[in-house]
Amino acid sequence: MWNQTIQFRTLALTLVIFAVGCTSGDPDEAKDASALRADAHSYANFNDVRVKHISLDLEVDFDKKVLTGSATLDIDNIHNVNLLVLDVRKLSIHGIIDDDGDTAAFALGEESAVFGSPLNITIQPETKSVTVYYTTSPDADALQWLDPIQTLGKEYPFLFSQSQAILARTWVPCQDGPGVKFTYNATIKTDPSLIALMSAENGTTKNTDGVYTFKMEQPISSYLLALTVGDLSFASTGRNSGVYAEPAMLEKAVWELNAMQSMIDSAETLYGPYAWGRYDVVVLPPSFPFGGMENPRLTFATPTIIAGDRSLVALIAHELAHSWSGNLVTNETWNDFWLNEGFTVYFEQRIMEKIFGKPYENMLTKLGMGDLERTLEELESEGKEADTHLYLNLDGRDPDDGLTDVAYEKGRFFLQTVETIVGRERFDVFLKKYFTKNKFKTMDTERFIDYLNTHLMSTEEQKQLNANAWIYGPGLPDNAPTPNSTELDRVETAIAKFNNNRIQADDINTEGYTTHHWLYFLRGLKDLNLQKMKDLDASFQFTETGNCEISCDWFKHCIDQDYIPAFPAMKAFLVNVGRRKFLTPLYTRLAETDKNKKWANAVYQDARPRYHSVAYNTIDNILK
Repeated sequence: MWNQTIQFRTLALTLVIFAVGCTSGDPDEAKDASALRADAHSYANFNDVRVKHISLDLEVDFDKKVLTGSATLDIDNIHNVNLLVLDVRKLSIHGIIDDDGDTAAFALGEESAVFGSPLNITIQPETKSVTVYYTTSPDADALQWLDPIQTLGKEYPFLFSQSQAILARTWVPCQDGPGVKFTYNATIKTDPSLIALMSAENGTTKNTDGVYTFKMEQPISSYLLALTVGDLSFASTGRNSGVYAEPAMLEKAVWELNAMQSMIDSAETLYGPYAWGRYDVVVLPPSFPFGGMENPRLTFATPTIIAGDRSLVALIAHELAHSWSGNLVTNETWNDFWLNEGFTVYFEQRIMEKIFGKPYENMLTKLGMGDLERTLEELESEGKEADTHLYLNLDGRDPDDGLTDVAYEKGRFFLQTVETIVGRERFDVFLKKYFTKNKFKTMDTERFIDYLNTHLMSTEEQKQLNANAWIYGPGLPDNAPTPNSTELDRVETAIAKFNNNRIQADDINTEGYTTHHWLYFLRGLKDLNLQKMKDLDASFQFTETGNCEISCDWFKHCIDQDYIPAFPAMKAFLVNVGRRKFLTPLYTRLAETDKNKKWANAVYQDARPRYHSVAYNTIDNILK
């Protein structure tokens, strides 16, 4: 352990960040070690000095809710400069030494609430590595520390990280931008009754000494650094796939996710070999703020997908698809976020079609278009038209502002339009070569469009696509596809009759309805009143459903109609489910009236300590 009593010299250092264009070479290829575009969300001087490998040695302290230890960063001093700049936020830096064992002078720059501080370290041109000794803050935004009562087993504490988008800097000093890729290894020490897992090579059983070692040999971006520690068990789901979950959840999770190996095999036939060895999923406690997080080799997943009917496994297809789009070929800055997510939703759609058939995929696609149209309408009504573009300008803003359906669904429909114009066969050949040629590299929007035009589309096809309207224009262009679904057509007929009072709730034929049918039904309901709400609830037991997707859409109507019988169930939902996708629309609706806002604030007092910072920062803003 670093001796915190040693006195260190500090220097007043000046941070200079260069905005550098592309270097010479094939302009069609994604970038590797060449200069990266300036990143508005990172202080790091990665075009002068670049981190190539990180070695972590950390101890997990559940009592103090901190990680303590060191990070050794191997660097490439590209321009032989005397300054290394890292991103940190809420880290206590105890000291830094270089590869000769000498003390390195350092200084923290001005702190920003969103971006943290630059950690300016004096180095020599010949310096090959630095070791930073540090402790995280108990309120590090990437880390959520759960008391035993917040877990399913109620016996042991739990820890998990969420590094995307720029939260890695709250638990690891690093160059925290997606353009910087590095390998890593780690030693994690924890309570022997728990197992530690990372986005790396993992074991499947607990170690008696509580010491775990990890290795990630493929280069990743900092937002893919991940750690979880808890009472977890493992079960295989196939040749190179498996599930970790709390023991009481494991059997259900394995049953729900039994298609994982088929998804991997289907994905490989589409776009080339899976590059990461294993693909495992860990089902986290309910406070995890997202549906899933595509950490390499170890997807983090919300327990809300364990619906008991395998209806929500598209989320796993999505996170798996990130093994190619995002993890393999990565958006160079967060302004290019659609390159990660648009590709991934398109790829997810193709995996689901291959495994479950075209009618099933058609339902997902039509629901996706509905989600996108609602998001576009909301953004435009709020005067945020620029946020409906695929390429975003997030300078000075938290990149989480770009996490909307625009990047995901508009990006997917852009690629679907490309497929329609050039044909699926040509597009598949193009994508397979794209992922293969550019693996472990980065791509930005401008260079991707150049790549697309050079390697796939004729001049006439480029005119037909009109990429500029999609990328730099608002809303949906005129050539956007119109998804159709025979399965949802029959739901639409039922919706129309019910909305027009031509049938009662118990007259609706719901035989064969899946989650997707129910979501489409709930989203199409209009002109409701309390009697209709009672009839719907009596016929379909929406208030008591265990399916979180259905619960969220039903509770929206309950708030709008002031359907009081559902409020106790909605309170339990808000307290026990931490997924931001569900929390945001419900709290937003509740905040629209004084009475409901007062009720929401009372619920939030109980719920907030259970939420991850990604979620409560959003809800804090909604409830003011």
